[in-house]
Amino acid sequence: MASRVIDVDALSTEERLDLMEQLWDSLSNDPAAIPLTKAQSEELDRRDTELDEDIRMGRPIGIPWDQVLKEIRRRS
Repeated sequence: MASRVIDVDALSTEERLDLMEQLWDSLSNDPAAIPLTKAQSEELDRRDTELDEDIRMGRPIGIPWDQVLKEIRRRS
């Protein structure tokens, strides 16, 4: 692995954001390589089970955009 020394403090805000984007993109190439905590894994399992139950029971899946937008505006 090549080693680079980057003086992060010397970078502009735009350069830092660009660096973060490059790092994120490099990680997202192999999402399975990013380990989940036990709590994250349990939460994903819970959500998957809840989604399966909603589908099985014919309940609506997700939240309509207008409700999401209303909640965002309420919090702002």
